[in-house]
Amino acid sequence: MKAGLNLFSIGNLIKTEEEFLETAIKLKEMGYDYMQFSGAAYDPEKIKRVVDASGLPVLLTHVALERIIDEPEKLVEEHNYFGCKNIGLGGLKNDYMLTDKTWKETLDKLNRSAEKILNAGSKFFFHNHHYEFHTFEDGVTAFDYIVNNCPFINFTLDSYWVQYAGSNPMTIVDKVKGRIDCVHLKDYRIERTITEDNKVELKPRFAPCGYGNMEMDKLVEKWKEAGAKYFFVEQDDARSYPDPLGQVKMSIDYLKTL
Repeated sequence: MKAGLNLFSIGNLIKTEEEFLETAIKLKEMGYDYMQFSGAAYDPEKIKRVVDASGLPVLLTHVALERIIDEPEKLVEEHNYFGCKNIGLGGLKNDYMLTDKTWKETLDKLNRSAEKILNAGSKFFFHNHHYEFHTFEDGVTAFDYIVNNCPFINFTLDSYWVQYAGSNPMTIVDKVKGRIDCVHLKDYRIERTITEDNKVELKPRFAPCGYGNMEMDKLVEKWKEAGAKYFFVEQDDARSYPDPLGQVKMSIDYLKTL
């Protein structure tokens, strides 16, 4: 299968344009087919130069919420410049989630911008974490509020965060069928650590695809059936390892067997 990498995973390797280009070339050599730009300052000119020089396209981004709300058409123009039709938001900041009212008002604004983005020829994608499964006072989760009230918002559905939230990645797609062109794949494992006072801690951790507890092969097929076209590996903590590229290589090596 074809797959890309969300560069947020290795943001420490794309700080400069030179590092970005070097990293993109290495990702292409290891088998990645495309990228999502996230994890460094958004600069359309820089992105285009790296895309052209490396031959590895950027098919999705994460950009600032304020620009999505205030300048949706301008963002479409900028993304067209480097050949990208999918504009993404990484998530909501704390201030936008203080109350149910502010949360819903922000989602409604994003929906209006998403409609403008669609009318301009592109699509808007909202990347979920676990907190979208928080239930509002009216009994509806934030995730379902988007599903039911924000028809122009697409989802960058994230396998790890759906499971972390206590939902089921295999069935949640039934709610968003046709709205998940772009998805994030990351595996879910339980890590055991021993504290200084000799106590065992068992906590969920990110894992390369195929190296955790999720049935990734079945998940990929299910999500394809629901309309997923672009699969982006995302391992949030890959940058913290001695060899970040080695971590993301594990994922693409596994996915290429599917």
